[in-house]
Amino acid sequence: MSPADMLVIGTAAAMAGAMNSVAGGGTFFSFPALLAIGVPPVIANASNAVALWPASLSSAWAYRHELARFSKGLPALSAVALIGGIAGGLLLLSTKDATFSKLIPWLLLIATAMFAGSGRISALLNRLRQRAEEGPSHASAGGLLFQLAVSVYGGFFGAGMGIVMIAALAIQGHRDIHDINALKNWLSAIIYSVAVVTFVIAGAVSWPHTLVMIATAAIGGYWGAVGARKVPAVWLRRFIIAVGSVLTTYYFCKTYLN
Repeated sequence: MSPADMLVIGTAAAMAGAMNSVAGGGTFFSFPALLAIGVPPVIANASNAVALWPASLSSAWAYRHELARFSKGLPALSAVALIGGIAGGLLLLSTKDATFSKLIPWLLLIATAMFAGSGRISALLNRLRQRAEEGPSHASAGGLLFQLAVSVYGGFFGAGMGIVMIAALAIQGHRDIHDINALKNWLSAIIYSVAVVTFVIAGAVSWPHTLVMIATAAIGGYWGAVGARKVPAVWLRRFIIAVGSVLTTYYFCKTYLN
């Protein structure tokens, strides 16, 4: 890894950490950066997941008190997230680089669309919150199946997972936005954790690249929490959507027009 490569992925990971701390969408920066310096697609995806994994743990810890309300429904949701995360990680490891390369533009398209549509989801949640009843809600069978699909997607790729998980939790009947955020962060941490363990055991992680990204992502996350909140959130969201759209277009052209 050359100094130029370190600069590219270090800067991208710092931006990813900053964006995730404010508006989400950090994978749009860190994953393509690994591809740009020549890391194979599957290893790039696994390394990116490991690099951004510590942030998911800290986010889950921040909501530990809210999670205490879900003593009945949380075990089932956690089990689904665990199974889905393992399945998604194993699915990635069984996918050849050539196949995954063809999937990249579609995965980026899905993630960009979900991120762009998150405002509508937030509006829906605000309406639900206004009609919320006292006490936590619990998971339904259909909601658990949806959650399983989200968990598999998260273990396989992960970009945009938080947005679709919010929708999954709302479908399951959860009403309070703080409850939803608490559950989202906890389940995301489980999915990322089991996927990361799977990737590490399988030897699918490029540690030199990953260690650089872990360090700079932490710095970016701190900067984002402290300084980036001064920037209007709508500007950040538009910037991320624009980046996702450009990357999606680029990878579609690169994959299918060459």
